[in-house]
Amino acid sequence: MTVRKLLLGLVLLAVLAALVANSAAAATQSLTGVVTDNMCGKKHAMMPGKPDSDCIRACVKANAKYALLVGDKVYVLKGDSKQIDQFAGKKVKVSGDVSGTTVAVASIADAGK
Repeated sequence: MTVRKLLLGLVLLAVLAALVANSAAAATQSLTGVVTDNMCGKKHAMMPGKPDSDCIRACVKANAKYALLVGDKVYVLKGDSKQIDQFAGKKVKVSGDVSGTTVAVASIADAGK
């Protein structure tokens, strides 16, 4: 009987640990950074003399994904690409669920300079 209780306790503990890990994996956060793409990241050297926004849009057309550059870290942005596109190359504040290096965008707004 005590072995059964011990096993049941261990199973419940494992389930609880899995739930905690799952909630930590996708936590809603606000991040401030610059909208870029995951191919170029910080440096947009593919289109010299053009604004970064042109390079970002060209990379996205070539199957790159919109991303957010926060310091040296690049987060891939999942959400309405038309909404994200209007902020290409601009500093923004993004709120959404962060899982690893991916942000499921709930909102995006200009963060100014």
